[in-house]
Amino acid sequence: MPSSAPNSLVGHIPDLRRYARSLTGDSWAADDLVQDTLERACQRWSLWAAGSDLRAWLFTLMHNLFIDGARRAVRQQASSRVDVDDVAHELTAPDGIPDQALDLQRCLLRLPAEQREVLLLVTLQDLGYEEAARITGVPIGTVMSRLSRARARLRDLMDGKPVPAAPAAPALRRLK
Repeated sequence: MPSSAPNSLVGHIPDLRRYARSLTGDSWAADDLVQDTLERACQRWSLWAAGSDLRAWLFTLMHNLFIDGARRAVRQQASSRVDVDDVAHELTAPDGIPDQALDLQRCLLRLPAEQREVLLLVTLQDLGYEEAARITGVPIGTVMSRLSRARARLRDLMDGKPVPAAPAAPALRRLK
């Protein structure tokens, strides 16, 4: 790995932490995800195409690590699920944090993962649709539809409207 690599990565750590926090919803898990992402970037530095967007490459690494970790967690803890609504009454706002911020975080956690990822990449990380599509590995039209659905669902959740539970997996049509 070239000696310039660590210097190149350092400037992206705040963005990585913000995105990791939005993905995980937990500061400890976010820090672990950032560390894993930086380790992976250092190990695979030769795979980064010099001149391409380093930030997008790092977000792609983080996205893939997060998805892999989520899949692993689902396999390990399939039987011990906790619904957000079951513990929502136990959450209290720390001093100085308005209730609306906690409501927003609770509502974000109720979005399907695919919608939440796209929403956070485009709004929080200020990425374009094309970059978000590259990071998530889906077509740009899919990014646009997920973003539209996420915004509508988040608006309904924040307004307290009843919203059907998100499916665990997308419904697939059966072709004959």
